[in-house]
Amino acid sequence: MERVTMADVANKANVSKSTVSQYINNRFEYMSLETKKRIECAIEELNYQPNIIARSLKQKKTYTIGVIVANILHTFSTQVIRAIEDECQRKNVNVIVCNADDQPSKERKYIETLRAKQVDGLIIFPTGGNLDLYKKLEKSGYPLVFVDRTVENTDITSVLLDNEKASSLAVDHLVGKGYRNIAFLTTSIEMNITPRIERMDGFKKALQKHNLPLLEQFYAGEEIHKMQGKMHFMFSQDKVPDAIICGNDLTLLEVLKFCRKKALTIPTDVALVSIDEVSFSEIYNPPITVVTQPSYEIGTYAAKQLLQKTDEHEKIEEIIIRFEPKLVVRSST
Repeated sequence: MERVTMADVANKANVSKSTVSQYINNRFEYMSLETKKRIECAIEELNYQPNIIARSLKQKKTYTIGVIVANILHTFSTQVIRAIEDECQRKNVNVIVCNADDQPSKERKYIETLRAKQVDGLIIFPTGGNLDLYKKLEKSGYPLVFVDRTVENTDITSVLLDNEKASSLAVDHLVGKGYRNIAFLTTSIEMNITPRIERMDGFKKALQKHNLPLLEQFYAGEEIHKMQGKMHFMFSQDKVPDAIICGNDLTLLEVLKFCRKKALTIPTDVALVSIDEVSFSEIYNPPITVVTQPSYEIGTYAAKQLLQKTDEHEKIEEIIIRFEPKLVVRSST
């Protein structure tokens, strides 16, 4: 079968090729409803598929962006991706999602691959391990937005939570409920990943604000496979935590496993607060107190920022925007 062309659609609808082109590109300003209907029927009857490659070459845009996630296992990451995809869908922009597994080498490969595919821009949850590449993209003016993390020595637009405030809300709540031996546990801080560092710093500052001692054995950033050992160490000391703040959802899972294994009752033996909402937090027994971040709003904002950047007529000032956390109190405290 011969490929159906735009000229075939134009002849069928009795309009010019430029009018069909305007229809395909959603430019309806000077198009009557009758004309739109004729073109729509012609496209459906002929089963016309626009030549995306030709369109991209002509307009110098692929109407596709890339999203590179540091770790897609985080609930936050999937929620943000959903928001980005929704916003891009409204603008008829396609999204390619890649998972870097917190590996800078994998992230670099995806950045280079997506650029080779000529995506119009990138939203990156940066691992932080490719400063030279980030700066190269920044210097070239390539449309780029960071989510969840900032990278030192760059001025790239970054969209993330007020992480220190998130930890402060958790500590304030626990202190208000009478807890004094408060621990903080999160995933590895070896790569200086922004939310982990900032949430730990917020924890320390909040303890200081309440005149509570900062005990070295009561806070840690550990690889997932080492967390059980770290908690065993915490609970084998003379003074043990009466409350734990989990720095993210993956940490929460490890803490819940430990409590189950050691037959610790929540909140009688130890209270729990997790930063970031998880799907089971309301139905777990007991329901888990969380500090939430507006994941959907963060994703939507990041997508809008990038789409503005991909418009060659827009000059967007590079900024860092932080969203407000919210405490949701449940029975685990």
